[in-house]
Amino acid sequence: MAVSTQQMRFWSPEVRELEPYIPGEQPKVTNLLKLNTNENPYPPSPKVAEAVATVLEQQADVLRLYPDPDATVLKQAIATQQGVDLSQVFVGNGSDEVLAHIFKAFFIQNEPILSPDISYSFYPVYSQFFTVKTKKIALNANFEVNVKDYNQPNGGIIIANPNAPTSIALDLSDIEYLLQHNPDRVVVIDEAYVDFGATSAVKLVARYDNLVVCQTTSKSRSLAGLRVGFAIAQPHLIAALEAVKNSFNSYPIDRFAIAAATASFKDQAYFEAHCQKVMDCRESLIHQLEGLGFTVLPSKANFIFVTHTSNDAKQLAIKLREQGIIVRHFNQDRINQFLRITVGTDAQNMRLVGALKDLVI
Repeated sequence: MAVSTQQMRFWSPEVRELEPYIPGEQPKVTNLLKLNTNENPYPPSPKVAEAVATVLEQQADVLRLYPDPDATVLKQAIATQQGVDLSQVFVGNGSDEVLAHIFKAFFIQNEPILSPDISYSFYPVYSQFFTVKTKKIALNANFEVNVKDYNQPNGGIIIANPNAPTSIALDLSDIEYLLQHNPDRVVVIDEAYVDFGATSAVKLVARYDNLVVCQTTSKSRSLAGLRVGFAIAQPHLIAALEAVKNSFNSYPIDRFAIAAATASFKDQAYFEAHCQKVMDCRESLIHQLEGLGFTVLPSKANFIFVTHTSNDAKQLAIKLREQGIIVRHFNQDRINQFLRITVGTDAQNMRLVGALKDLVI
């Protein structure tokens, strides 16, 4: 909606300056192959639907009551699955809300936080919203994070691992290097895609009192529509997040989301099997695209980042859209000749590859 300068007189000065995050397109038309926002192509565990049905059929009367503000049942399910203590788990309305609380709770305003120059585009939005300075650290020529570049004064560090949109993951030893060389600042590892082949930093939480690991149920658990995210850290850091949460929204997760997400975490076999399906589809898709002349960055995510020397990325995205296939193009320095493509099922990937065979020169 266009807003005039006259109408903006009601806005606070801070809001006038905001440059909001632009989410990936959620099309309103049908029959599109949607490979632009990294949703899981497989449905959630059947136990999720059963849990929601139970809320509707057996506990409908409780919907007039607020949910548990601590979502204790969900936290315990996460703690059990992740192998940590209940006191080390924080939950929120999607990992984006969890990240917002992290920015407020831990990052020092008069010192710049460090983050890769090519990364999740919500980070600079939060920096502006919470008036936190950010210093962007350039990825190397291979689009990798060089952790030694982060040995400088800072007000905190945030890195997506695997990185988005590049799909490249850091080794656990690199994360440990960051923690050891920044002992007096919080290091945040955003693991939205970690379940597709990368190694989680959760196992380092017990040893480092400055580590916060953020994850989501949107990708590997196929629950993007529920909005449940979580963080794992030592209890003193969780206490800070709880203080921020209870100063903003004491009831961020509703009864349906608590029940559904809890059921998902209790179905480990389904979770592991479908993560493996996505990884298998990813490797097959990479092989096929490389056969068409694409260069594909090493991926440990449920998406791939690709470029073609003979074809303009933006034009490819436009032409794919004309054939009913949506992928993500970023009009950003260094990566404007890349496309981010969500891994679909084998059938969906075959449709994509078939279209690209007719498009690439």
